[in-house]
Amino acid sequence: MTNFLTALVFSFLGSIPPGTLNLTVVQLGLNNQMSVAIRFAFAASLIEYPYAWIAVKFERLITNSPVITNNLELTAALVMTLLGIVNLWPKAERPSPWQVKFSKSGFRRGLILGMLNPLAIPFWIAMTAYLRSQQWILLDSTASLHAYLAGVFSGAFLLLLILAYISKQAMVAFNRYPIIRKVPGFVLLILGLYAFLRYFVD
Repeated sequence: MTNFLTALVFSFLGSIPPGTLNLTVVQLGLNNQMSVAIRFAFAASLIEYPYAWIAVKFERLITNSPVITNNLELTAALVMTLLGIVNLWPKAERPSPWQVKFSKSGFRRGLILGMLNPLAIPFWIAMTAYLRSQQWILLDSTASLHAYLAGVFSGAFLLLLILAYISKQAMVAFNRYPIIRKVPGFVLLILGLYAFLRYFVD
């Protein structure tokens, strides 16, 4: 139980900074697509489970391989920049059947964006190492490991649900100022360009 609660708290807090997933769920809430937002949140959080497992199991391999860590940063930069552009791009009057299907399929979108969020792996490597050093978690059995991973999933899912709900509640006020709906796109674009800058400067 301690593993579960500790992972839940740190997963929740770690998901707060603006990123691909929470900005997408905010946009879904602003568009009053709560059922899509819930499916998206579930699928995106589900991906955290295997990513955290990879972080726990392959900690030394990943941290000692600059090729892997550099490519994770570059992938994150590409994804955020492209999503920012897509969110800001003027919407077609008649979207294609594929666009309609994808926009209504929160689960599929959540899986795809969750998998394209590989920075979750280095985050959980660092977080797991820290929590172990503080002796706040014990990963000495299969049950304790999966309790920890379940907490990772639950914390991310809880935060995304809260963001979607808050965005839906604010939708009425935001309807007066349509430009606010584009804020997630602007933030994603800025974060993506900043990630590119860090990647090439460093």
